[in-house]
Amino acid sequence: MKLQLVKLAHARSGDKGDTANVGLIALRDEIYPVLVREVTAERVKQHFTGIVKGDVERFELPNLGALNFLLHESLDGGGTLSLMTDAQGKTFSTALLRMMVEVSDEEAQAAGL
Repeated sequence: MKLQLVKLAHARSGDKGDTANVGLIALRDEIYPVLVREVTAERVKQHFTGIVKGDVERFELPNLGALNFLLHESLDGGGTLSLMTDAQGKTFSTALLRMMVEVSDEEAQAAGL
C-alpha cells in the first residue's frame, strides 16, 4: 500500500546558506528500515523537482531511527539574499512528509496502522 510519510515519521528542517537541511525521524523503531529503503536521495530530489537545483545528500542515523538530508541549492541564495517565501527552509519538512512511500501490509501492521 502507499502511505504519506506523515503516517510513519516526523520531520524538522532549517537552513545553512543556500542548503536546506531536513531531518526525518521514524515514529517507531520498526519503521526505520522502511525509511531507509523508500526515502532515497534520488526520490527526495524528485519530490522537490523545481526547488532543489543541486544535489541531495542523505545521511543515515540508525541509532536515532532517523535520516538527514542536505538539499543543496534549494533556497535561492539563502535567508539574507532570497526573495523566496521560505528562504530559510522551515517548510521543507512538511513538504517531505507529503511524499508517498510503498509499505507492505506487515510493515503497516508493525507501524500500528
